[in-house]
Amino acid sequence: MFKEKLNLKNLPKHISIIMDGNGRWAKQKGFLRAFGHEEGTKAVRDVVEGSAELGIKFLTLYAFSTENWNRPKREVDTLMRLLVSSLKKEIKTLMENNIRLKAIGNLDSLPKKAQKELQEVMTKTEANQRMTLTLALSYGSREELMHMVRDISEKVKNNEISPEAIDESIINQHLYTQNLPDVDLVIRTSGEQRISNFLLWQIAYAELYFTPILWPDFRREDLYEAIYNYQTRERRFGKTSEQIS
Repeated sequence: MFKEKLNLKNLPKHISIIMDGNGRWAKQKGFLRAFGHEEGTKAVRDVVEGSAELGIKFLTLYAFSTENWNRPKREVDTLMRLLVSSLKKEIKTLMENNIRLKAIGNLDSLPKKAQKELQEVMTKTEANQRMTLTLALSYGSREELMHMVRDISEKVKNNEISPEAIDESIINQHLYTQNLPDVDLVIRTSGEQRISNFLLWQIAYAELYFTPILWPDFRREDLYEAIYNYQTRERRFGKTSEQIS
């Protein structure tokens, strides 16, 4: 329905998604939260394939935040197990769809098995060019910005960078997302209307789209509806409507 309405010349280059609602979806159906996370992987697969087919160049998924480590150990263990098993299962899909996998966040904090599987998939897909899929894992934007400030400060201290030379380009080079463009469209599922410490620098001029759909029920048609909504907006980047037109 919405796919036919889309202007393929006005697609967002970079979409990021806060995948929210797995636990509530499971609870509503009388299941353990873990079942919601498992069902959520089906939404990931459909949205990733739909994005690639449409022509989206960059898709970033908020898979696990730094704050998620504070969840019950059983749930965290389930999420880590799902990460490893999903990576193994999806390598075929990534290769068939010419999708490159990347990851951002404090990856050293992940279990060794997850780190190993993640690195193997990233290596196998690094030559793929149709779309870049980035998983934000053990990711927190404030932590990212803190590391950026520390790295730049150290270089200033060592006279590698002068304070006067620090600009947006220098900052971008020291972020986890250094090889990714700014985000054009942020989608958050489950009805919550928060950014939750996600890509705070990178979404400065992104369009925000909130949907009540819980993540396990989200599919590519819902993605197309979000993009259609994005295309109805006027993106001014601080300018006036007259200047844009």
